[in-house]
Amino acid sequence: MSTRGPALFSAIGKKATDLLNRDYNTDQKINITTYTETGLALNSGLANNGGLSSGDIAAQYKYKNVALDVKADTQSNVSTMLTVTDILPSTKTIASIKLPDYKSGKLEVQYLHEHASFTTAVGLNESPAVDFSATIGTPAIAFGAEASFLTGSRVFSKYNAGVSFTQHDSTASVILADKGDSLRASYVHQLSRLNGGAVVGEVNRKFSTNENTLTVGGSYVVDPETVVKARLNNHGNLGALLQHQLTPKSSLTLSAAFDTKALERHPNFGLALSLKP
Repeated sequence: MSTRGPALFSAIGKKATDLLNRDYNTDQKINITTYTETGLALNSGLANNGGLSSGDIAAQYKYKNVALDVKADTQSNVSTMLTVTDILPSTKTIASIKLPDYKSGKLEVQYLHEHASFTTAVGLNESPAVDFSATIGTPAIAFGAEASFLTGSRVFSKYNAGVSFTQHDSTASVILADKGDSLRASYVHQLSRLNGGAVVGEVNRKFSTNENTLTVGGSYVVDPETVVKARLNNHGNLGALLQHQLTPKSSLTLSAAFDTKALERHPNFGLALSLKP
């Protein structure tokens, strides 16, 4: 698919969200991935959260421009996703369903153009929800909007709008979400003094409750195999993690969460081990 134009609407603000939330966890997780000579990837995962254990097994098969993903978990859910790239130039088609919910089927089409990108997703049931989004602009500046329409009740369940600005070492975005009830602004800046790390700031404003949440964070590259991250918001929630690459594809992540306004409480710790050949 072409990447010369603006990204999809879902990419607006994603860099800040990933830096502030990705890899933070308070569970104990292990994921093991293996590959066969035919190109089949098998992944098994096990997690423990507060004494409750869960697991899943997933398989992915790729052939030319087609990818098939199947995942089953210990709650008897089976998710299937078929992705086909470039049926038409610059398009990606995704068909998915999660069993035993037969009404969860969805068909999505993504289209990336030099100056615009579009997505349309339709539920495969009697009264489907129709999701659509669009962005216009360039890789440096993009304006976008998304909405979800419920055909059964004939109402919009969601509509959001956003704008993003991207330079070689920084990204800023503003998103008006929750039908205009919330505003999220974020800024990410890469710093060479952090060995390729970054600093991030995000402000969330909830108009109906007059509530503001300010979160700041950053990452620091200790060495080519080790990264540390931290985040703190104005409610006193502090998080930190250390991620070490055991091999080029395998990693160990240790994370912790603290409530700085209630230090008498025990902090929460998480561990995630990902093993790939």
